[in-house]
Amino acid sequence: MKVLYYDCFCGISGDMNLAALIDLGVPKEYLIRELSKLNLDSEYEIKIESSVKLGITGTRVDVMLSDNMHTQEKILHEHDHHHEEHDHEHHHRNLSNIEEIINSSNLSEKVKKLSLNIFMKVAEAEAKVHGKNLHEVHFHEVGAIDSIVDIVGAAICLDYLRPDKIIASQVQVGGGFVKCAHGLMPVPAPATAEILKNIPMNTGIVQFETTTPTGAAILAANVEEFTKNIDFKIEKIAYGIGHRDLEIPNVLRVYLGEKESSEKKDEQYILETNIDDMNPELYGYVEEKLFEAGALDVFKTPIYMKKGRPGIKLSILVGSEKEKEVLDIVFEETTSLGVRKFRVEKIMLHREFSKIKTEYGDITVKKAYYKGKLVKYKPEYEECKAIAKENKVAIDKIYKAVYKQDLI
Repeated sequence: MKVLYYDCFCGISGDMNLAALIDLGVPKEYLIRELSKLNLDSEYEIKIESSVKLGITGTRVDVMLSDNMHTQEKILHEHDHHHEEHDHEHHHRNLSNIEEIINSSNLSEKVKKLSLNIFMKVAEAEAKVHGKNLHEVHFHEVGAIDSIVDIVGAAICLDYLRPDKIIASQVQVGGGFVKCAHGLMPVPAPATAEILKNIPMNTGIVQFETTTPTGAAILAANVEEFTKNIDFKIEKIAYGIGHRDLEIPNVLRVYLGEKESSEKKDEQYILETNIDDMNPELYGYVEEKLFEAGALDVFKTPIYMKKGRPGIKLSILVGSEKEKEVLDIVFEETTSLGVRKFRVEKIMLHREFSKIKTEYGDITVKKAYYKGKLVKYKPEYEECKAIAKENKVAIDKIYKAVYKQDLI
């Protein structure tokens, strides 16, 4: 099992995360090429270089913003456009603007979903703090182009690395006060605090805000477990260099490692309900919403109910952390009056993702291992679909190009 671990001893910001993942092995050329699919190239340039902070060597990322035909460098990555340190004006995009930018791009469906999940964490926090609904909120800093690059870049990098599990330490948020739209507020600032609900924090290591809303949202949307225990074999260590000079190294440390496991066991739940009085056209819509809410699988079984009435048994596989969201959809979007709940144990083969070369270009393949041996593999459907459309060939030809590699 491939494990990615965030050691947030000096917090996390969007640019530090991007820098750390590049330092970990994501090719900068790949990142830049994928970011260009947003069609926002005229608004920014990205600078990636080696850097040193208090003797620690790592990677530093700067997003250079184009403003009135002049390029300005992002010096700080703070939580709100009212911070005194900012010297450039941000575009105040709302959630609908950002969804349009991402959904109209040529990014993969997985990267789009990861990006929007992160943005949603920020939107929910800002809406709560300002007392508005999600689509009324203007994102200030997070709606600016540099933060769009940080968040979508994070999704691109995580999709490239494909860890089986993402873990993090407690999150250091810093100390002191910050000047923001709400006045002078103690660290963590309101949006950051809202995003980090139910996530363990440390405070006060320095008198400065060390975790930004963007950094907090990246963790909240992707980390499965927060712990100081490192129970895996570390294979690579990388550093994302921050922009502040502090008493401690202003860096984000990340580990990439391997945890021994031939099969992964997860305790999950099956939620079931029998329905015989709902418009069949609605099942597709409900299924999409269930997957968006975190359902791991959704399936429908034709059944006969009392008095010979035909019906559907709707079954949903879900982890405990997403159970509430799934139940909300079942009760709000279907005619169900109740569900049955079963605890199940799912046994999964260890999986890895890699790129293979074909006549149609590089294609991502998911490999499954049993007792350390590769037993099966398959190409990623969304990638094959995009390549088939681009080359105007049948999708079956893309699959055949992968399988003729004979990896087993």
